[in-house]
Order: sequence, then structure tokens, then C-alpha cells
Amino acid sequence: MDESDFEGTLVLEQLAEVGKLEEFFDAIDADDVARATSLMRRARIDASTIALVVRKIEESDPEH
Repeated sequence: MDESDFEGTLVLEQLAEVGKLEEFFDAIDADDVARATSLMRRARIDASTIALVVRKIEESDPEH
């Protein structure tokens, strides 16, 4: 998946499959990138997609 294709759908679907979607949103709301990353790894999301999601999280956070 590259950035032009990224909509989050696959990430959210994989998190939902392992029952971690709500926890993921909680981690995002708390600006807990480490927790969000851990949850994505549990959902077996590939490393390049995790990096893309982390970058998008950090871009949306004015403190980063």
C-alpha cells in the first residue's frame, strides 16, 4: 500500500478482525503512538503501512 492508496480502510478492517479497533482509536485520541503501533502489529499490519499510519498520526498532531 502506498500513500496515494491509503484511506485507512485496510488498517481499520484488520484491527476490527482482532477486536482492537476501539483500543486503536483510544490510543490515537491519547496521542499514544507506541500503543497504536503495538495494536497494528497485533493485527498483522505490515511495517510499511504502520510507518505510513504513524506519519499520518504525527502530521495531524501539532506537537510533532
